[in-house]
Amino acid sequence: MQPSSDIARLIEIMAALRTPGTGCPWDLEQDFASIAPYTIEEAYEVTDAIARGDRLDLKDELGDLLLQVVFHARMAEEEGAFAFPDVVEAITAKLIRRHPHVFGEARDLSPAQVKALWHQIKAQEKAGKAAARRAAGQSEPVEETGVLAGVTQGLPALTRAWKLQARASTVGFDWNDARLVLDKIREETAEIDEALASGDKAAIMEEIGDLLFVVANLARHVDADPEGCLQAANAKFERRFKGIETLLEAEGKAAADASLDEMEALWQAVKRSEKAGA
Repeated sequence: MQPSSDIARLIEIMAALRTPGTGCPWDLEQDFASIAPYTIEEAYEVTDAIARGDRLDLKDELGDLLLQVVFHARMAEEEGAFAFPDVVEAITAKLIRRHPHVFGEARDLSPAQVKALWHQIKAQEKAGKAAARRAAGQSEPVEETGVLAGVTQGLPALTRAWKLQARASTVGFDWNDARLVLDKIREETAEIDEALASGDKAAIMEEIGDLLFVVANLARHVDADPEGCLQAANAKFERRFKGIETLLEAEGKAAADASLDEMEALWQAVKRSEKAGA
């Protein structure tokens, strides 16, 4: 088996990995649920490569993400549900269908008209999918209703909190000032203090969740992405902690050998250095 730029070779390799008796034992024991976390992880690694501006890594990570699509399609083919070509046909059909202003006769539309047309086409797709399910003898999935319906469960928790609160705000369930959200944050930290005093682990976890939920709302009120804010904070922490390690190495010490007071003093030194260089 030789590498190739032809997608067919990737599909062949995946099929070989999933062939009982001669394939890979690990690949053979996987199912949709066990592979799903890897699919999410690979999407994040693509995002990370983009953030770092590393095009070589981006090429590799896009390949890893493509493998996830091929893996899921292969398992579906083994079930007789669909195969990789069906996935490609579905997305190409959707792109053509949803862009009549590019591939059809609906030309010279304004952005507002494109958006309205998009929603109209999506409604038609939904009706078509329901008809296809009925024709195949499949029951319709229970459809969520209400303002919060359709906010994807698989989103990162902070992003989902942001979206849930944004949906609620469309019917007026919202604070009208970011400072009021900040007051709520103070209230939640006081409740965490009470939970810590009680020693009730479940209560502590609940209150921490409430605090994170309100912090996500504060980010929304100032038009900031909470995931992006936390990623930036993570990067800052990594950078400063590595700065501590560098300073300790210059003294011939490892972080494990330093006291908390020493590391705190070095942390402040790294912060001062960053601000001076800003």
